[in-house]
Amino acid sequence: MSLGTFFFIRGESRGCLDGLLWYKDMGQHVYGDFSMAVVQANSLLEDQSQLESGLLSSSSSGPYGTFIGVYDGHGGPEASSFINNNLFCNFKSFVSENQEMSTNVLRKAFLATEDKFLSLVRKQWLVKPQMASVGSCCLTGVICNGLLYIANAGDSRVVLGRSVRGAKEVIAMQLSTEHNASFDAVRDELRSLHPNDPQIVVMKHKVWRVKGLIQISRSIGDAYLKKAEFNEEPLLPKFRLHEPFRKPILSAEPSLLVHKLHPDDQFLIFASDGLWEHLSNQQAVRIVQTSTRNGIARRLVKTALKEAAQKREMRYSDLNKIDRGVRRHFHDDITVIVVFLDPHLINGSSCYNSPMSIKGGGRLASLC
Repeated sequence: MSLGTFFFIRGESRGCLDGLLWYKDMGQHVYGDFSMAVVQANSLLEDQSQLESGLLSSSSSGPYGTFIGVYDGHGGPEASSFINNNLFCNFKSFVSENQEMSTNVLRKAFLATEDKFLSLVRKQWLVKPQMASVGSCCLTGVICNGLLYIANAGDSRVVLGRSVRGAKEVIAMQLSTEHNASFDAVRDELRSLHPNDPQIVVMKHKVWRVKGLIQISRSIGDAYLKKAEFNEEPLLPKFRLHEPFRKPILSAEPSLLVHKLHPDDQFLIFASDGLWEHLSNQQAVRIVQTSTRNGIARRLVKTALKEAAQKREMRYSDLNKIDRGVRRHFHDDITVIVVFLDPHLINGSSCYNSPMSIKGGGRLASLC
């Protein structure tokens, strides 16, 4: 068995492992090339990710395209792993049911995955109550028929690199909306939804947190902040609120966007917040623009790690020697998927004969 949970259909290689870094330097999706990398920091890897290319429906009639998912877990790996194993299947079912691709299909897939995970939490409540405190950010993108559909719950991010005619530099365009209490708009939204709760957002250890517990306002999972039945014993006291709540504090409702792809749109960077903690949108886009495609996701991850090491006044080589678990004091798990866009393929001349599926992450931690 290979290290990690990932596979390719029809002869593609499975990727490589270098210590706590897994990478697939180059592969092909329906609309061009892609590169993918994951580095572990936590004792158990909580980031999960996938790229699916080919048929996007449960029926054989189409549509065809590419599905990208980045799932940044917290409190444990269970929620992100569940999403990695269920969201795309739910998505395909709704595409087939609706006989088309739309943002509503993505929304339904998010909410169905949420419902199934909360059902799992309920089934395991008495034997594994900590499942109620496990959740995951969820960022997805679907490229289909010249359009890019984005759905996001949490603070992962997708950034587009677009060339500007007459200019040398590719500009960065952030396409996703983030749900983190560090943003004024998110705090305002929470206060408007909970006008009678003065403690809905609290500054704790110099960081804004929802109920003083969590930074994100939207996620899949985190049942303890969505249903009052999961915010009582036997849940650990540190997760239990002093006052009962009548309506969900967090939401699984994704922010949605449709972007019409332009011939000047060159590539997309999907990444968990572990990357954006150390690199700005424009820095990341510049690195992709000025580097060879092969291994570009791994290069972005390593650049972020070098920045993390520099912030702690240490060498990258020394950071690389620190084991998982302890590494979390220096940086988060980081997932990066760079998806290149070939305008000739985007416009409909792509070949659908090579379906492909790859998952990055999985049980990498326990198999190293």
